Amino acid sequence: MAFKIKVCGMRQPDNIRDVASCNPDYLGFIFYDKSKRFVGEEFETEVLTGINPSIKKVGVFVNHSTSYIENKIEKYGLSLIQLHGDESVEQCKELKSKGYTIVKVFQVDNDFDFRVIEPYKKQIDYFLFDTKSEGYGGTGKKFDWSIFDRYDNEVPLFLSGGLDIESIEEIKKLSKLNIHALDINSKFEVEAGRKDVDLIKKFIKLVK
Repeated sequence: MAFKIKVCGMRQPDNIRDVASCNPDYLGFIFYDKSKRFVGEEFETEVLTGINPSIKKVGVFVNHSTSYIENKIEKYGLSLIQLHGDESVEQCKELKSKGYTIVKVFQVDNDFDFRVIEPYKKQIDYFLFDTKSEGYGGTGKKFDWSIFDRYDNEVPLFLSGGLDIESIEEIKKLSKLNIHALDINSKFEVEAGRKDVDLIKKFIKLVK
Protein backbone atom coordinates (compact mmCIF):
# COMPACT_ATOMS: atom_id res chain seq x y z
CA MET A 1 0.00 0.00 0.00
CA ALA A 2 1.68 3.20 -1.18
CA PHE A 3 -0.98 5.88 -1.26
CA LYS A 4 -0.21 9.56 -1.10
CA ILE A 5 -1.76 11.51 1.79
CA LYS A 6 -3.65 14.79 1.61
CA VAL A 7 -4.51 16.66 4.80
CA CYS A 8 -7.29 19.10 4.01
CA GLY A 9 -8.89 22.01 5.83
CA MET A 10 -5.71 23.69 7.07
CA ARG A 11 -5.85 27.31 8.23
CA GLN A 12 -4.03 27.96 11.54
CA PRO A 13 -0.36 28.97 11.09
CA ASP A 14 1.19 26.93 13.91
CA ASN A 15 -0.93 23.90 13.07
CA ILE A 16 0.00 24.16 9.39
CA ARG A 17 3.68 24.08 10.28
CA ASP A 18 3.21 21.14 12.69
CA VAL A 19 1.22 19.11 10.15
CA ALA A 20 3.74 19.94 7.43
CA SER A 21 6.46 18.46 9.65
CA CYS A 22 4.64 15.11 9.29
CA ASN A 23 5.46 15.29 5.55
CA PRO A 24 2.09 14.58 3.96
CA ASP A 25 2.11 14.74 0.16
CA TYR A 26 -0.57 17.44 -0.02
CA LEU A 27 -1.96 20.18 2.21
CA GLY A 28 -5.43 21.46 1.36
CA PHE A 29 -6.61 25.04 1.88
CA ILE A 30 -10.32 25.83 1.55
CA PHE A 31 -11.26 29.10 -0.15
CA TYR A 32 -15.01 28.59 0.25
CA ASP A 33 -16.39 31.12 2.70
CA LYS A 34 -19.30 28.93 3.85
CA SER A 35 -16.96 26.20 5.06
CA LYS A 36 -16.08 25.90 8.75
CA ARG A 37 -12.50 25.50 7.52
CA PHE A 38 -12.42 28.57 5.29
CA VAL A 39 -8.91 30.06 5.41
CA GLY A 40 -10.39 33.55 5.70
CA GLU A 41 -9.99 36.70 3.69
CA GLU A 42 -6.78 37.69 5.49
CA PHE A 43 -4.87 34.43 5.06
CA GLU A 44 -1.26 35.57 4.77
CA THR A 45 1.18 34.11 2.29
CA GLU A 46 3.83 34.08 5.03
CA VAL A 47 1.88 31.27 6.72
CA LEU A 48 3.16 28.94 4.00
CA THR A 49 6.75 30.12 4.15
CA GLY A 50 9.17 27.44 5.20
CA ILE A 51 6.94 24.50 4.31
CA ASN A 52 8.86 21.71 2.62
CA PRO A 53 8.54 22.49 -1.12
CA SER A 54 7.91 18.80 -1.83
CA ILE A 55 4.51 19.17 -0.11
CA LYS A 56 2.04 20.28 -2.75
CA LYS A 57 -0.48 22.95 -1.82
CA VAL A 58 -4.06 22.33 -2.92
CA GLY A 59 -6.63 25.10 -3.23
CA VAL A 60 -10.23 23.99 -2.68
CA PHE A 61 -12.80 26.05 -4.58
CA VAL A 62 -16.59 25.89 -4.83
CA ASN A 63 -18.21 27.51 -7.87
CA HIS A 64 -15.62 30.29 -8.04
CA SER A 65 -14.73 32.22 -11.15
CA THR A 66 -11.62 31.30 -13.11
CA SER A 67 -10.11 34.70 -12.34
CA TYR A 68 -10.62 34.22 -8.58
CA ILE A 69 -9.00 30.79 -8.75
CA GLU A 70 -6.04 32.08 -10.74
CA ASN A 71 -5.53 34.91 -8.27
CA LYS A 72 -5.24 32.42 -5.39
CA ILE A 73 -2.94 30.12 -7.37
CA GLU A 74 -0.55 32.98 -7.99
CA LYS A 75 -0.78 34.42 -4.49
CA TYR A 76 -0.25 31.16 -2.58
CA GLY A 77 1.75 29.06 -5.03
CA LEU A 78 -0.92 26.39 -5.31
CA SER A 79 0.04 23.20 -7.14
CA LEU A 80 -3.41 21.66 -7.54
CA ILE A 81 -6.90 23.07 -7.99
CA GLN A 82 -9.71 21.12 -6.31
CA LEU A 83 -13.07 22.02 -7.81
CA HIS A 84 -15.58 20.99 -5.17
CA GLY A 85 -18.78 22.50 -6.54
CA ASP A 86 -20.84 22.30 -9.72
CA GLU A 87 -18.10 23.48 -12.05
CA SER A 88 -18.73 22.90 -15.74
CA VAL A 89 -16.71 20.80 -18.13
CA GLU A 90 -15.92 24.05 -19.95
CA GLN A 91 -14.36 25.66 -16.87
CA CYS A 92 -12.29 22.55 -16.20
CA LYS A 93 -11.13 22.60 -19.81
CA GLU A 94 -10.22 26.28 -19.56
CA LEU A 95 -8.16 25.78 -16.41
CA LYS A 96 -6.55 22.62 -17.73
CA SER A 97 -5.54 24.39 -20.94
CA LYS A 98 -3.57 26.88 -18.83
CA GLY A 99 -1.47 24.07 -17.43
CA TYR A 100 -3.10 23.67 -14.04
CA THR A 101 -3.53 20.28 -12.34
CA ILE A 102 -7.22 19.71 -11.71
CA VAL A 103 -9.03 17.58 -9.14
CA LYS A 104 -12.77 17.44 -9.85
CA VAL A 105 -15.01 16.45 -6.96
CA PHE A 106 -18.28 14.57 -7.17
CA GLN A 107 -20.55 13.88 -4.23
CA VAL A 108 -21.74 10.31 -4.30
CA ASP A 109 -24.32 8.03 -2.75
CA ASN A 110 -25.56 4.55 -3.61
CA ASP A 111 -27.52 5.91 -6.57
CA PHE A 112 -24.61 7.82 -8.11
CA ASP A 113 -24.52 7.52 -11.90
CA PHE A 114 -20.92 7.35 -13.09
CA ARG A 115 -22.00 8.47 -16.55
CA VAL A 116 -22.04 12.07 -15.29
CA ILE A 117 -18.24 12.05 -14.96
CA GLU A 118 -17.58 10.94 -18.55
CA PRO A 119 -17.37 14.44 -20.13
CA TYR A 120 -14.84 15.53 -17.49
CA LYS A 121 -12.30 12.75 -17.99
CA LYS A 122 -10.14 14.49 -20.59
CA GLN A 123 -10.31 17.88 -18.84
CA ILE A 124 -9.03 16.91 -15.37
CA ASP A 125 -6.19 14.95 -13.76
CA TYR A 126 -7.94 13.35 -10.82
CA PHE A 127 -11.41 12.71 -9.48
CA LEU A 128 -12.26 13.03 -5.80
CA PHE A 129 -15.33 11.21 -4.55
CA ASP A 130 -16.90 12.50 -1.35
CA THR A 131 -20.02 11.71 0.65
CA LYS A 132 -23.14 13.38 -0.74
CA SER A 133 -24.57 16.13 1.47
CA GLU A 134 -26.64 19.29 1.27
CA GLY A 135 -23.46 21.36 1.41
CA TYR A 136 -20.13 20.80 -0.27
CA GLY A 137 -18.24 18.20 1.74
CA GLY A 138 -17.05 18.20 5.33
CA THR A 139 -19.63 15.69 6.55
CA GLY A 140 -17.13 13.37 8.26
CA LYS A 141 -19.26 10.48 6.98
CA LYS A 142 -18.28 7.57 4.78
CA PHE A 143 -20.18 6.46 1.72
CA ASP A 144 -20.63 2.88 0.57
CA TRP A 145 -17.42 1.99 -1.25
CA SER A 146 -19.14 -0.85 -3.07
CA ILE A 147 -20.23 1.75 -5.64
CA PHE A 148 -16.67 1.56 -6.97
CA ASP A 149 -17.62 -1.78 -8.49
CA ARG A 150 -19.13 0.44 -11.17
CA TYR A 151 -16.05 2.67 -11.60
CA ASP A 152 -13.87 2.05 -14.67
CA ASN A 153 -10.58 3.21 -13.04
CA GLU A 154 -9.59 5.28 -16.08
CA VAL A 155 -8.81 8.34 -13.95
CA PRO A 156 -6.90 8.05 -10.64
CA LEU A 157 -8.80 9.33 -7.63
CA PHE A 158 -8.53 10.91 -4.23
CA LEU A 159 -10.55 8.87 -1.74
CA SER A 160 -12.39 11.06 0.75
CA GLY A 161 -15.40 11.02 3.05
CA GLY A 162 -14.87 10.43 6.75
CA LEU A 163 -11.59 8.55 6.52
CA ASP A 164 -10.06 7.69 9.90
CA ILE A 165 -7.46 5.32 11.40
CA GLU A 166 -9.96 2.46 11.33
CA SER A 167 -10.44 2.98 7.58
CA ILE A 168 -6.97 1.65 6.75
CA GLU A 169 -7.93 -2.02 6.88
CA GLU A 170 -10.96 -1.33 4.67
CA ILE A 171 -8.84 0.64 2.22
CA LYS A 172 -6.49 -2.33 1.86
CA LYS A 173 -9.42 -4.27 0.42
CA LEU A 174 -9.71 -1.72 -2.43
CA SER A 175 -6.54 -3.02 -4.06
CA LYS A 176 -8.08 -2.97 -7.54
CA LEU A 177 -9.21 0.65 -7.24
CA ASN A 178 -7.06 3.32 -8.91
CA ILE A 179 -6.45 5.35 -5.74
CA HIS A 180 -3.86 8.12 -6.02
CA ALA A 181 -4.27 9.62 -2.54
CA LEU A 182 -6.21 9.42 0.70
CA ASP A 183 -7.85 12.69 1.71
CA ILE A 184 -8.20 13.14 5.47
CA ASN A 185 -9.86 15.99 7.33
CA SER A 186 -12.52 16.08 10.03
CA LYS A 187 -11.72 12.74 11.72
CA PHE A 188 -8.24 14.09 12.49
CA GLU A 189 -9.30 17.33 14.18
CA VAL A 190 -9.44 18.66 17.69
CA GLU A 191 -11.68 21.41 16.32
CA ALA A 192 -12.71 22.59 12.86
CA GLY A 193 -9.57 23.63 11.01
CA ARG A 194 -7.14 22.44 13.69
CA LYS A 195 -5.62 18.99 13.22
CA ASP A 196 -4.46 16.38 15.74
CA VAL A 197 -0.81 16.15 14.71
CA ASP A 198 -0.08 12.92 16.62
CA LEU A 199 -3.05 11.19 15.00
CA ILE A 200 -1.92 12.31 11.56
CA LYS A 201 1.60 11.02 12.24
CA LYS A 202 0.11 7.66 13.21
CA PHE A 203 -2.06 7.51 10.10
CA ILE A 204 0.82 8.38 7.76
CA LYS A 205 3.07 5.79 9.42
CA LEU A 206 0.44 3.07 9.05
CA VAL A 207 -0.29 3.94 5.43
CA LYS A 208 3.29 4.46 4.27
